[in-house]
Amino acid sequence: MRFSALCRLRWEAAAPLAARAGWRGTAPLQADSPAPRRGTASSTGGRREKQQAAGGGRARGSATGEIIQSSKKVLTSLRRGHPTFKPTLAIVQAYDEDLVQEINKNFAEEIGLHVVHICLPQGSSEHEIIGEILRLNEDPTVHGIALHLSENAYSSKILNAVKPEKDVDGVSYINLGQLVRGDAYNCSVSPTASAVMELLEKLVRSIDGKKVLLVGSPGPLEASLHCLLQRKGAMTMSCQWKTQQLQSKLHQADVVVIGSTKPEEIPVSWIRPGTTIVNCSPDFLSGEHGYGQDLEAVGPLAIAMRMQNMVKTSERWIQSQQYREWNLHCLKLQPLSPVPSDIEISRGQSPKAVDVLAKEIGLLADEIEIYGQTKAKVRLSLLERLKDQPDGKYVLVAGITPTPLGEGKSTVTVGLVQALTAHLNVNSFACLRQPSQGPTFGVKGGAAGGGYAQVIPMEEFNLHLTGDIHAITAANNLLAAAIDARILHESTQSDKALYNRLVPVVNGVREFSSIQLSRLKRLGINQTNPGTLTADEISKFVRLDIDPSTITWQRVLDTNDRFLRKITIGQANTEKGFFRQAQFDIAVASEIMAILALTTSLADMKERLGKMVVANDKNGQPVTAEDLGVTGALSVLMKDAIKPTLMQTLEGTPVFVHAGPFANIAHGNSSVLADKIALKLVGEGGFVVTEAGFGADIGMEKFFNIKCRASGLVPSVVVLVATVRALKMHGGGPNVTAGAPLKKEYTEENLQLVADGCCNLQKQIQIAQLFGVPVVVALNVFKTDSQAEVDLVCDIAKQSGAFDAVPCNHWSAGGRGAVELAQAVRKAASQENSFKYLYNLELPIIEKIRIIAQKIYGAEDIELSPAAQSQISRYSQQGFGNLPICMAKTHLSLSHQSERKGVPTGFILPISDVRASIGAGFIYPLVGTMSTMPGLPTRPCFYDIDLDPITEQVKGLF
Repeated sequence: MRFSALCRLRWEAAAPLAARAGWRGTAPLQADSPAPRRGTASSTGGRREKQQAAGGGRARGSATGEIIQSSKKVLTSLRRGHPTFKPTLAIVQAYDEDLVQEINKNFAEEIGLHVVHICLPQGSSEHEIIGEILRLNEDPTVHGIALHLSENAYSSKILNAVKPEKDVDGVSYINLGQLVRGDAYNCSVSPTASAVMELLEKLVRSIDGKKVLLVGSPGPLEASLHCLLQRKGAMTMSCQWKTQQLQSKLHQADVVVIGSTKPEEIPVSWIRPGTTIVNCSPDFLSGEHGYGQDLEAVGPLAIAMRMQNMVKTSERWIQSQQYREWNLHCLKLQPLSPVPSDIEISRGQSPKAVDVLAKEIGLLADEIEIYGQTKAKVRLSLLERLKDQPDGKYVLVAGITPTPLGEGKSTVTVGLVQALTAHLNVNSFACLRQPSQGPTFGVKGGAAGGGYAQVIPMEEFNLHLTGDIHAITAANNLLAAAIDARILHESTQSDKALYNRLVPVVNGVREFSSIQLSRLKRLGINQTNPGTLTADEISKFVRLDIDPSTITWQRVLDTNDRFLRKITIGQANTEKGFFRQAQFDIAVASEIMAILALTTSLADMKERLGKMVVANDKNGQPVTAEDLGVTGALSVLMKDAIKPTLMQTLEGTPVFVHAGPFANIAHGNSSVLADKIALKLVGEGGFVVTEAGFGADIGMEKFFNIKCRASGLVPSVVVLVATVRALKMHGGGPNVTAGAPLKKEYTEENLQLVADGCCNLQKQIQIAQLFGVPVVVALNVFKTDSQAEVDLVCDIAKQSGAFDAVPCNHWSAGGRGAVELAQAVRKAASQENSFKYLYNLELPIIEKIRIIAQKIYGAEDIELSPAAQSQISRYSQQGFGNLPICMAKTHLSLSHQSERKGVPTGFILPISDVRASIGAGFIYPLVGTMSTMPGLPTRPCFYDIDLDPITEQVKGLF
């Protein structure tokens, strides 16, 4: 049997490219060439094809060679701009064909691509193959996925399991759909289909008007070919091998594209003379295609096209990593009057799915970890991706000295970002602290904002959120347990027994752990073999010799529990009489919380955790978490807590919730990481609004002197929140008590009280001016405030040096009620900034405390207790004297006495004790009788909190 047709099939043989000097092609089969017998492929020919494919020469002008060189050039250019980028193609193989993989590997090496070859057992199930694909989908180091399976394994489930953006073979429905719609640039086109089109352009001068028959082509290939051929003007037909119309269609066709192995019983004579045949069946490289050794196919060219797709995928990946303009769709508000309860407002709004919000603000799919429908952790890798992106403007919301009810800093923060983004179309982010369970169930309630300016869902925000505080509690208490256990074991065991237990023989091997090797190095012991230490070295290694009277590390609990302020531990008989007095602190006062708020990376957090000083040894030297060998374990407990949590406001604008240190007993600010990520996401011209706890004398001072030092960030504006209610209290009004009705002085107009109380506002403005940052006063308006009172406050604020002072109605109107504030903040942020710190870190600890007391609080001087003086001397001797100061002081007065309102003067500030948070990086003086464990009032908030057992809805949070 002979072909009388002109079957001009170009074979682009692939060889190990590093060893080849040129490509070699075969001559086209002429019309009078002898045809082989049907179904008798020459084994010699098959071997020659394999050798050519894997090790032959190349012709520089061939299509395959041109594609390889073009792809190499593009990738080289990409990597010049991104030198650390390593484009990686993962090939999932569950089919016994090594030659194709050899060509994939060689082409990839020539271009500069990295190939990961995953070999699954032949006959692997659909479930097993999909499982491997899903793993690769989520691997951020893999940029493309290709499948090499047996013909019958390509199910639609498998093909569509590949992420469209990683689908270099163009087999997913999304890529096929984009191709059909004409969006070939943003999708991957089947490399086999592209190779067929490339060959036809060379073999058939024009396919316009030609009849092309696709025989035995699998679904994705058939769809791609139909689309590409029809765009070139061809008339396409398709059928499978065993159909009644096959012979008729073969006789009609000008071009036949063969997509699968021809059955034995189909005679070659059915193809009419003059037909061009292209064979792209997957077994062509094996030589068992049924036409003999002289027919050539698209195999190597298709693989070259696959590599070209991989380079295009890499280009799109690089583009996807660049900063994305926001495409934020804000949620509409319909404020009601009277304003419903906070929880009713929260439930009346339908939040966006958090993955939708993340995409709108430019986060990539692999940068979020979703918790339910409305919360997601954001991975720190984003900081590396956007490291070259300019930061937005940095705004701090602080306040005047508050009443016990709070004056609405969180509400102002949320209202401001709603106004900026939903009403002025400016990118903005709110960065808030996570509420502690203590106030939520105690007196104050939650901290999600209020009215029509809050974070939603507010009950999720105010309760467990993503478990960060629980992680801190677990880590803190693990360290506390390690301290007491170590004291017990050292007190009851010899050096040899301790050493044998600390460095045991496991499976016949005795070795130090990495953290033990670090301790040896700090001790100056250079041995790494446990058997070589001397008795003296063993004693130094095993004994921390903790002095129990110097332990400063306390256990914590995220509940207000006054009866844990002083406790006795170790009273069980098993502790052998080693009891001591201790205490519990509120969880958010833990140094680990402070570290979470101040850290800049996972590595930085681990280092800070190791530096935490928990006690002194009997020689007066500090004992750290690293000495106890617990640093790695603490890092493991905190590995998820370090990621900020993404939520949204009532108007669908983004919020980061992260860290929650109290401002009166810690540094009172949300995390540096949340602020840094948000500043990158908003972009140049955007705003990040973060809140400092309590009055400007506490939260703002610590923000500037501690947080800004840790982050290196420079604030643009301070928004100082005031209320008529609080100003009346500072002007001599009656006491304000949580849970009790307000006296008539607060609900009726009283201009004199307001004017007298503005002294506190003026003092807080002056404090902000000490740091060289412009101040905008936000007057949080209540319905009982008269217009005359509002105007008076704004006038006095401007006269006192505020850049502007504006009334805000965001509580009742949402972002629309804070538009004037947003405009004032934008104007203030455009002013020149002369930010500076309050004190030099090189000053002695006592002098730094004195500067804060005098310049911020207005004290005449400070008075140190003997205990405080002793601790300051010890910390200075230990080398901790150059740290900033974090004062623990009441938030209800500028002084240490909560009943003294307005601007107290002439007082001496008593420092009762001084502690050191070395890991967090500050010295921690306690002012007066400041407690680190709040207590519950007579009627706590939990009386009003309940759960509906049918709907599972939380009641009574607000």
